Amino acid sequence: MSLIQNHGAVRPLRRHISLRADRASALPCVADVVKSLRPEVPLHCLRPQVIAATTASFVAAFPGDVLYAVKCNPEPAVLRAVWAGGVRHFDCASISEVSLVRRLFPSADIHFMHPVKGRAAIREAWAVNGVRDFVLDSKAELQKILEVIGEHETARPGLFVRLALPAARAAIDLSSKFGATFDTAVTLLQAARPVAGRLGIAFHVGSQCMDPLAWREAMALVGRVIQSAGVRVDVIDVGGGFPVAYPDLDPPPLGAFMAEIEASFEQLDLPGVKLWAEPGRALVAGGGSVVVQVQLRKDNMLYVNDGVYGALADAGALGFRFPTKLLRATGETGAALAAFGLFGPSCDSIDVMRGPFMLPDDVAEGDWIEIGQLGAYGACLRTAFNGFDRAALVEVADPAMLETAGYERVEPGLSRAA
Repeated sequence: MSLIQNHGAVRPLRRHISLRADRASALPCVADVVKSLRPEVPLHCLRPQVIAATTASFVAAFPGDVLYAVKCNPEPAVLRAVWAGGVRHFDCASISEVSLVRRLFPSADIHFMHPVKGRAAIREAWAVNGVRDFVLDSKAELQKILEVIGEHETARPGLFVRLALPAARAAIDLSSKFGATFDTAVTLLQAARPVAGRLGIAFHVGSQCMDPLAWREAMALVGRVIQSAGVRVDVIDVGGGFPVAYPDLDPPPLGAFMAEIEASFEQLDLPGVKLWAEPGRALVAGGGSVVVQVQLRKDNMLYVNDGVYGALADAGALGFRFPTKLLRATGETGAALAAFGLFGPSCDSIDVMRGPFMLPDDVAEGDWIEIGQLGAYGACLRTAFNGFDRAALVEVADPAMLETAGYERVEPGLSRAA
């Protein structure tokens, strides 16, 4: 089977691409792929061993169930690697994600964690895909879920109240759009308890949160909400937001976050309550990179064949920096490093990534650049704008371009107790 296949970006969830080799040793390295293929379209490089090992580390460290946030990267090869790392629960935000996971893993536990869902999506998730857990942050959404499920059978779904948090200390605030206020959360817990098969409360500290204390403060707020509601809860979902390293960001080790979660959970003194987490970026960021080709150089700005409408959306408006490596079919360069910015291929002037990205000062038209830490929110954010929708996908054996502290290489299949 060929290790590489061309595919478009228009419907990334509707293409099941299997690129697995029988043995990890059969996978090529990125440099050899570039030398052999000399790609003229963006080349997405997946590292299944990295994803599986990173996932196994998180699963071993977290004191509860780990739900992979599918939105972060729904590529089937990625989902298989997450599964190989020990994840059996999936956080889905749409019926397309639900259907994809169910096709790949018939025995998986799927949780519909978007706080606002269409009735048709709820109906299909429940009746066709066996989804039993739903998140909500309003009375209207609770009523909608119960009405739709009631059309089919008398049932007691899992209901999870999403709690909004105060000012975020993360790269991206995820409480400005979703989440119930303190008083609303209390009311929703009280209303949901009599009709819930299991009742949970969920929160999200924000994407790429560098401060472990954010989880301690959120857990304390959760405790006050539960106490005010005066009802029994079965699950506390601590969300995602666990950070990874980037060239200008060096987060505390994974253990620091787990220690705060465990300590604050113990202080709540809620026997019988389970913990859930919804990591996305933390599991897969290091497991992907994109190789782009330089099409023109103007001083220290490089025009490349991917950009903010492709895999580099986070490098645009959000200003994320990523590790970079120059690749040449003719060999290595000895030039000193210099700071560069990137222009994407579209005709839109906002298609720019300022970086700075550190590359050899002799980088020129025709060279390739590997950009790392793009296993998260890279390929899944690609669009077909301006017709630049062609890309290729390959599995490789390379390690992550940048390691995140605390993700020691736990072999997939090891339990936390082990």
